[in-house]
Amino acid sequence: MPSIFSRIIAREIPAEILHEDADFVAFLDVRPIREGHSLVATKAEVPDMFDLPEPLLAGLLPFAAPVARAIQQVTGATRVGMAVVGLEVPHAHVHLVAQR
Repeated sequence: MPSIFSRIIAREIPAEILHEDADFVAFLDVRPIREGHSLVATKAEVPDMFDLPEPLLAGLLPFAAPVARAIQQVTGATRVGMAVVGLEVPHAHVHLVAQR
């Protein structure tokens, strides 16, 4: 069964997509802890960050960086933090959260 993120990527479930390329997608969290709280997920459905192939692991931060800068600009945050939790959805992803 596809993860909820795979269903978002396939456009089966609506989401506010912020940025996307061939390997990654960034979208707003449906239960944000702060304004601009976003998720960056791999398009490949890999349950654990530590099982990502090297090219995906290496590409994650360069993809997330401009998303974080955009969140900072739109929200007026002093900075944007990143968290790897990985327990709530079995699909490799990071959280981007603005700090005011």
